[in-house]
Amino acid sequence: MPRSNKKKWFGFSIAFIVAGIALYIMFSDQFASNSYGSAPLDEMDLQETEETAVFAGGCFWCMEPPFEKLAGVRDAVSGYTGGSEENPEYKEVAGGETGHTEAVTVIFDPSVISYEDLLEVYWRQIDPTDADGQFIDQGKQYRPEIFVQNDEQRDAAEASKQRLEESGRFDEEVIVPITDANTFYVAEEYHQDYYIKSSDRYGFYRKNSGRDQFLNKYWGEDLTTSFKTKEETKKDTPYYVNYTDEELREMLTDIQYEVTQEDGTEPPFDNEYDGFYEDGIYVDIVSGEPLFSSEDKYDSTTGWPSFTQPLVDENIVEKDDPGLFGTRTEIRSKHGDSHLGHVFDDGPEPTGLRYCMNSAALRFIPAEDLEEEGYGEFSDLF
Repeated sequence: MPRSNKKKWFGFSIAFIVAGIALYIMFSDQFASNSYGSAPLDEMDLQETEETAVFAGGCFWCMEPPFEKLAGVRDAVSGYTGGSEENPEYKEVAGGETGHTEAVTVIFDPSVISYEDLLEVYWRQIDPTDADGQFIDQGKQYRPEIFVQNDEQRDAAEASKQRLEESGRFDEEVIVPITDANTFYVAEEYHQDYYIKSSDRYGFYRKNSGRDQFLNKYWGEDLTTSFKTKEETKKDTPYYVNYTDEELREMLTDIQYEVTQEDGTEPPFDNEYDGFYEDGIYVDIVSGEPLFSSEDKYDSTTGWPSFTQPLVDENIVEKDDPGLFGTRTEIRSKHGDSHLGHVFDDGPEPTGLRYCMNSAALRFIPAEDLEEEGYGEFSDLF
């Protein structure tokens, strides 16, 4: 049912209509030409300590950033859920043909951030009184909804919704449904992290969508939560870095800068640590965070230093790296955010993995210098 009475503050003014037309022209052709279908989320990729939360709040581009910045959240994946059609394409969902709504699956570590905390973040992203869409995007394919995985999540969601209702923050009823989760279909790759990949287009869309105007009006100073962000967490570690680009260029050689900051690749065989097998550990050239051990190093005959596993798993970040010949898995350092190399599944036992790294991204600490350099915790490895 239309709810125009509650949107008087920005209404359907000429400026709003013009913005909608501009957004349609700007994005519709691109999406129609790139819509090629989705695939079910594979939860086998979850780590033992991780859980998922599924939230719908209108355009999924806008729902990724507030969750992805939080400490304890590994990823927010854009996709489609709530309908019956298998492997829907974007243009089908956007056309309202599938029963699905745009949503995000938040992959999080409950020991760092709780499901209840995620709900607090969720309410601050949406208009919980509009069942027929969100802001400029209207239609059931943009409806808000919470999809729960179990009874615990349902209880938490219902309690959180009731608190919001009783707070009196909104003039009208909070109508967001709480529904049992069904299959979540991961949206096309170009939608993932759209706010990063296409920041200008995202910024234009967000500015003209009406979302921020609504959130600022109804939440004001309460819009910001106290939950720690990844950036704040980084500052609590000894490996936190905040170098300017000028400082990085001064402290790194040309090849070190090209590899770590521009995602470059050094020449095979002609690099510092290929064929180098002294005892010690390898740390990030920028942040100093420990990454690999000589105990796990082997000759892959590729011309780059290769390892079967990381020394400290939590210092390794994996990212999809799409290219002309398929998608590889990029390896970056957690604190330095340096490009290190890639990981492949053609390595030896015991892991079957080959972490193929660039020497230019690494600094070697000899075993006898570990204590002096502040890495004494690894001395017992040698």
